[in-house]
Amino acid sequence: MIERAEVAVGAIVRRGDGLLLVRRGREPAAGEWSVPGGRVEPGETLMEAVVRELHEETGLRGVCGPLVGWVERISDDHHFVILDFEATVTGDVTPAAGSDASEARWCPLSEVAALPLVEGLAEFLHDHGIIPTIV
Repeated sequence: MIERAEVAVGAIVRRGDGLLLVRRGREPAAGEWSVPGGRVEPGETLMEAVVRELHEETGLRGVCGPLVGWVERISDDHHFVILDFEATVTGDVTPAAGSDASEARWCPLSEVAALPLVEGLAEFLHDHGIIPTIV
C-alpha cells in the first residue's frame, strides 16, 4: 500500500545531437532506459537533487537549468511526482554508470525512442521537443 507520494527529479542533458541516458539497475523499471534522476532527499532543494543524481548515476558533474516539465507515475507500490530539469554537464563528458544505474551513455536523439524506455518517457521527451519522434 502506498503511504504517500514521493518527489523525484530527472536531468535532461543534451550534448550536440545526443541525450544522456541511464539503464536502470533497480526497480522500478530495472533494465529500462531513463534520464538520470531519483528521489529528492529531506532538506535538499530540487536543483541540488538534480546535480547529485546526475553525478551519482553517471559520474558527471553538472549544473541544473530550468524546469522542462513534470509527470506522475503511480502503481500499486509507488507514487512518484517527477520534475524534470534541463542540466548542463561541466568538465568531463564521458559517463560511467554508478549507484542504481547499470549503464550510462549518450544516445543519438533520433534513436532514443527505439530503446526500451521507462513508461511514458518517449512521449514526455517528444511533447517537450527533446526528441523528434516516438515511433
